[in-house]
Amino acid sequence: MSVERGLDHAVPSAALPRKLAEILRPELASLSAEIVDEIRATIPAYARPLDGPYGRSIRAGVEYAITLFVAQIADPRASKEQPHEVHHRLGQNEMREGRSLDTLQSAYRVGARVSWRRIMRVGRRAGLSSAVMSQLADAMLAFMDELASVALDGYLEAKARTAGALDTWRRRLLGVLLEVPAAPPKAIAELAQLTGWAVPEQASPIAVQSPLNGRARRHATLDSDVLAELDSAEPCIVVPGAVNGARLATLQAALPNCRLSVGPCVPLASLADSLRWARRTLVLADRGRIPGERVLRAEEHLASLLVHSDGALTDLLRTRLFAPLADMTDKQQERLLETLRAWLDSQGNVVEIAERLQVHPQTVRYRMRQLQATFGELLRDPAARFEMELVLRAAADDRPRSGLSWPQPLAGANMVPASRRPTSFENSSDPRSGR
Repeated sequence: MSVERGLDHAVPSAALPRKLAEILRPELASLSAEIVDEIRATIPAYARPLDGPYGRSIRAGVEYAITLFVAQIADPRASKEQPHEVHHRLGQNEMREGRSLDTLQSAYRVGARVSWRRIMRVGRRAGLSSAVMSQLADAMLAFMDELASVALDGYLEAKARTAGALDTWRRRLLGVLLEVPAAPPKAIAELAQLTGWAVPEQASPIAVQSPLNGRARRHATLDSDVLAELDSAEPCIVVPGAVNGARLATLQAALPNCRLSVGPCVPLASLADSLRWARRTLVLADRGRIPGERVLRAEEHLASLLVHSDGALTDLLRTRLFAPLADMTDKQQERLLETLRAWLDSQGNVVEIAERLQVHPQTVRYRMRQLQATFGELLRDPAARFEMELVLRAAADDRPRSGLSWPQPLAGANMVPASRRPTSFENSSDPRSGR
């Protein structure tokens, strides 16, 4: 379907020498890039990277516009259909992205300003008369008005066809709040004004886990200041400020049978990180590494989140630290590591270790001599003890799921740093020796 709209004679070609097309055509590629850069620099809503289909549509709109303008100077019969289609779709996309009419119109004004700046430079260089420059300016401004009118039609058409226009803008606002890197505050403020959302200093993201084979369906209306995206593969909510008991009760009523993982209350620029922690908390709960309650608070499990942030790295550290145990049986490994964990937890107190392990203190001393003979100076190294405790805590979380399992070191590689290799056993007065 043709979308020929606006002024039919935006470019008064009879008054413009056709040689102007040849003068302007070499400028098109660099002018297109300059217009896009200027739009991104001066309009906050476009400050994010223009990657993917949306970014390509913006760039295509600029390229089609300036190319058509020059083409109409060279040939007044040049078809407007494809450029108009592009700008009509651009207007529709702007509405679906949740941008305002003012933002859309501002983009066209920026395009006109940058284009005229370039035309003035080229005109002076080419020695164009003031009369021709004046006619060229009139033609260019009328042409931009025409394309803006086409885009406006597309915008209004999309708005008329979208019953949930406000919901679209609110979802767009939520998406902007969760962008990485963080969106410019002015871009957030513009969308917030459009949707009537009061921008808080801090907010709490909530990861929503839907019932198995189901979606997060509401049984009640969420508070008006809550932003929600419940139809995606990873549904989430953003709540202004901290999530207190009353707010939590409202959310549970609105989302029955869903597990909620509340991220820490953070400044808006850190919302994406907080949501990532909330989602990771759900993963740990599913794996049985933390209690699987209906409501989880990520800030109560920060240590577990840190320990389990990189499983492959934990495995590598475990292999390097416990390489001296590789030749022992699984039972010997487990007994010594259980003793090592108790020793670290009780700061070397033999009586407390015996109580934790429910063994005789003499048994503890015997095992500690084995550990000393196996690990030597590693047990005196604060950094090594810290690393051991990290790995042992991760293993303790894994125990209910799979039990302790200590992978063999890499074949033919001594995984223990030379500065930390076990020395020959020496009697020591160090209280951590267990003696």
